[in-house]
Amino acid sequence: MPQSGIVKYHVKLSFDVDGLVERADIIGAIFGQTEGLLGPEMNLNELQRVSKVGRIEVNTSSSTNTTKGNALLPMSTDIDTCALIAAAIESIDKVGPFDCKFTLDSIDDIRASKKEDIVKRAKEIKQKWSTKSVSEGDSMLKDVHEGDTGKLTTYGKEKLPCSDGIFDSPWIILVEGRADVINLLRAGYDNALAIEGAKIDESIKELCDKKEKVVAFLDGDRAGGFILKELKSLVHIDVEHRAPTDVEVEELTPQQIDDILKDTAADMKKETSKPTINDPDDKPLAELANKVYSDLNESLEAIAIDSNQKEIFKVPISEVVDKLSTQSGIKYLVLDGIITQRLLDGAKQAGVECVVGHRVAKLVSRDGLKLKTFAELGIA
Repeated sequence: MPQSGIVKYHVKLSFDVDGLVERADIIGAIFGQTEGLLGPEMNLNELQRVSKVGRIEVNTSSSTNTTKGNALLPMSTDIDTCALIAAAIESIDKVGPFDCKFTLDSIDDIRASKKEDIVKRAKEIKQKWSTKSVSEGDSMLKDVHEGDTGKLTTYGKEKLPCSDGIFDSPWIILVEGRADVINLLRAGYDNALAIEGAKIDESIKELCDKKEKVVAFLDGDRAGGFILKELKSLVHIDVEHRAPTDVEVEELTPQQIDDILKDTAADMKKETSKPTINDPDDKPLAELANKVYSDLNESLEAIAIDSNQKEIFKVPISEVVDKLSTQSGIKYLVLDGIITQRLLDGAKQAGVECVVGHRVAKLVSRDGLKLKTFAELGIA
């Protein structure tokens, strides 16, 4: 078939001839006895000239006084034309002087087989690409780990994918899935947590309550909008970021991620790098906190101190709120942890005047209490 023709169908026929004939006789009968039946534009010679019919293939086998075989016509016409040509060939009743009968066996849409090949190849490509993507992901994680910029881990009982920086960072970036966390690691952001679906896990809310700032960074598609709406109904979001329209966070380049997050990161850096406070009113508090810091640091405990700077109790942080409800006379509460709203409420009920910790979480109200961090007091 000429190179300009694109074969769509194979018209397959079989024939029986009551005599001994050659292949050329069959081809001649096909061309000669169909000529003019369907109009000049439907002649096989004309269809071949305009690349609608390809080279006709004929196979024959002879026995005593009979010839049998099959013929194949590759065609690039529509199915209606194929049917007309097939019917015209079936009308042939003579090959030379001998009676014959042509029978249509099938009209095969060869594009169907091409589709099968395409699907098969697509599966191979997908498998290869998926394997490559996983390999690249592991390689990226290895690179960022060796570069000391963070690594992938999990958080909470649901084992949500996250980067290890979420535990110590004063702010957190909520993303949709594991691939997003990996991509943010590539861009140098090691404080991302995947929410893994529109249903927000309770542990995410608890973690967000302890952070100074919560950032949502979601896909730019419709699903991302739904997830953001659900997220905002359960968690206080300080900053909202979206990928460009119809683009997913995992598809962004490290430069694109940094362009989106850099201002938020810069603001957080300014907030967490406030100069040390050395006002005269803080000096007695700094001296008190410094006395207990070496024993308290990395103990995950809290110490309650009265106005005479005497220790009232020392308990694990997990027990401090319950302990406060049974004690009085506490002026200072110093803890190896984060000052949360729940702890603040308990301290207020116990009459505490000042609380010192490593970091202050995002609070709804301070209730008039004096809150300080070890860094602000020049201790850590």
